[in-house]
Amino acid sequence: MNDIKFGTDGWRAVIAEDFTFANVARVAQAAADYWKSEIRNQKSQIFGFQPRVVVGYDRRFFSDRFARTVAEVLAGNNFQVVLTPEPTPTPSVSYAVKNLRAVGGVMITASHNPPIFNGFKLKSHYGGSSSPEECRAVEGFLDKNPPQLRITNHESRISVHDVRPAHYAALKKLVDFKLIAKSKLRFAHDALFGVGAGCFEQLLAGTTCQVTTLNARHDVLFGGINPEPIEKNYGPTQKFLRAHPHDLCLVTDGDADRVGGMDGRGNALTTHQIICLLLHHLIVNRGGDASSPSDLRDGGVAATRVVKALTTTSMVDKMCAAYGLPLIETGVGFKYICAEMLKGGVLLGVEESGGIGFPGHIPERDGIAAGLMLLELLATERMSVTRLLAKLEKQFGPHRYGRIDTHYPPEKRAALMEFLQKNPPAKLLRSPLADMKTFDGVKFIAQDTSWLMLRGSGTEPILRIYAEAKSDTDVRKLLRLGMALARN
Repeated sequence: MNDIKFGTDGWRAVIAEDFTFANVARVAQAAADYWKSEIRNQKSQIFGFQPRVVVGYDRRFFSDRFARTVAEVLAGNNFQVVLTPEPTPTPSVSYAVKNLRAVGGVMITASHNPPIFNGFKLKSHYGGSSSPEECRAVEGFLDKNPPQLRITNHESRISVHDVRPAHYAALKKLVDFKLIAKSKLRFAHDALFGVGAGCFEQLLAGTTCQVTTLNARHDVLFGGINPEPIEKNYGPTQKFLRAHPHDLCLVTDGDADRVGGMDGRGNALTTHQIICLLLHHLIVNRGGDASSPSDLRDGGVAATRVVKALTTTSMVDKMCAAYGLPLIETGVGFKYICAEMLKGGVLLGVEESGGIGFPGHIPERDGIAAGLMLLELLATERMSVTRLLAKLEKQFGPHRYGRIDTHYPPEKRAALMEFLQKNPPAKLLRSPLADMKTFDGVKFIAQDTSWLMLRGSGTEPILRIYAEAKSDTDVRKLLRLGMALARN
């Protein structure tokens, strides 16, 4: 039997190689056994929740059939199953889990991975990614029982229901929707052939906003790209925007839980820039006096902390220092940010890949919510994205970023990380080394706040090399240094 392991965000594998109907049924049975055990033993917070599970899926090859298999296994284990009728954004499924008081959820998606992959994202009752402990517990139930696929009348336990309207209604309450509705903003949305296609048109139908949706067709090959919101995937949309300028272009990934973007003329925005724009908006426009952000509340607790993954820009650190906000740094994977959000008192949770979470909504990244919040920012300040970024850079200094993904055998990662920890560079470019962080990969930080990080992907046989510095030239030099360290 195949060895199934959960990575950064669930289990992912190549379709028809390891991601098969038999293996999906095995994982679904393990999840069912875990949830039943928790309910039966009253060991966790899910005791008292409805014995219901929400199951959704994306646009990948056979995702609908894999989701149906999951639903049948769960129904065979006496769970009531809410199955989406068509490809649905991951945050819509996550919101449904929380809204329907379900014990958990399953989303069949491989997010931004290549089209040959599919995945099994596990959601917990609070509407966020399951914790590492929960994922290990599910792994522990693998093959304890055979998948329950042939139980009499199990079909009666599966209801097909569109969970998007409830999610969209929640989004309209999260943002100042009336302000956006009358803003007359003209923006584009590149869906990267994913499930986000049409969502902004539906949300803003009947308002003064003009929405242009690009790359919206259902294509299981995603137009020949990996549906990730990064500049190398923006080419055709950039050409379109140069010929047809807009106020902004939002980009969502394959399952619409992450966001990227471009300015109105096709110049790519990094996810770091988007994160800093949103943090600025929440502090300055939504919080009043930055030294007293008590108006921003999460469950009655003053929202004063910002949570970011290790690979996120150091401009966030400088903004938090300037406004007196505590900053929490986590490993890569939104489940770690989710754990902090569940404690309360969080203003914003962010990660380099474009995952952004808003307390008071769901403790989960939501690319659609992040997009609407950017529109609220533009409607509030009535200023171009370019000018807003220039103001931030004037206040906190230039921050340039780059990343290289290179194939690297997973079995060699541990030796590389050990080598890096024992042989740190004395300086990064011209600045002496000030710090080294090793709780998720290895991150070298210089005295001038530039940094270099090497880390293995949690979902692919890839080594990611990240760098940030004051200029693009310095970023390229740091990335070359990272490649040299990896070769050694």
